[in-house]
Amino acid sequence: MNETYLYPYSAKEARERNELSLWRESHRANIACREAIEDAIRRSFDGMHLNEDCLAPVLEEYGYKRTAWVLANTLHELKWDGRFSPANKQWAERRYIPQDERHNAAITVRSHPAVLDGFVSLYRKAVQALNLFGAEHCVGDRAEQDFTGKVLVLSPDTLKESCWSQADQLWYAHDGFGCRPHAIRRSVRCTCLGDGETTRWNRHEFIGVLDEKYLPDWAREKLMELTAPRQEEPAADEMKLE
Repeated sequence: MNETYLYPYSAKEARERNELSLWRESHRANIACREAIEDAIRRSFDGMHLNEDCLAPVLEEYGYKRTAWVLANTLHELKWDGRFSPANKQWAERRYIPQDERHNAAITVRSHPAVLDGFVSLYRKAVQALNLFGAEHCVGDRAEQDFTGKVLVLSPDTLKESCWSQADQLWYAHDGFGCRPHAIRRSVRCTCLGDGETTRWNRHEFIGVLDEKYLPDWAREKLMELTAPRQEEPAADEMKLE
């Protein structure tokens, strides 16, 4: 798969951050992804139907994140076009794409909008099949919640695509300034319920607090292990010899 970093800012911002080379590499990969989408549609549309297998080679080469970036950008650019479904337009609106008029046009897919709308639907269906946690699985006001002692959902945008699974998304928050909603420092110390790794993430990298009703049985068992009271080791002089 193309491993080029997906740069999240505009060319103007990249220049200000002295990261123009990163932006250029990402922009070239975005253009290549756009061309791959156009080619996949051209090869897979018979004039009436779009072959559902057309998405696979694009995802294999460019991944979910970059494909979503190009598709969402396209729907942003063509939001006036009534041939895109309201559901797909709403999906695109939820994704932030920096305004960069000239360069955004370069990564706008040029396939027929009605057929492209079908391709977007196939992409969304493929993501849903991964069964990842999202904002709809969380409770409370994320901006006002204290994360301490809660099971948090890590955003897929933070994870590598090879780690896109529920097991890698669920983390138990121990402590850290980032647990408090209005603290200046944002670090949260937490443990992955999937593999037991303990590390720190920034508060903004979490989608929110998982609604308990969505907590899988395997995660509930791991959570009980993490939160169970620990028995203190007996002092040396209290130990009895057999």
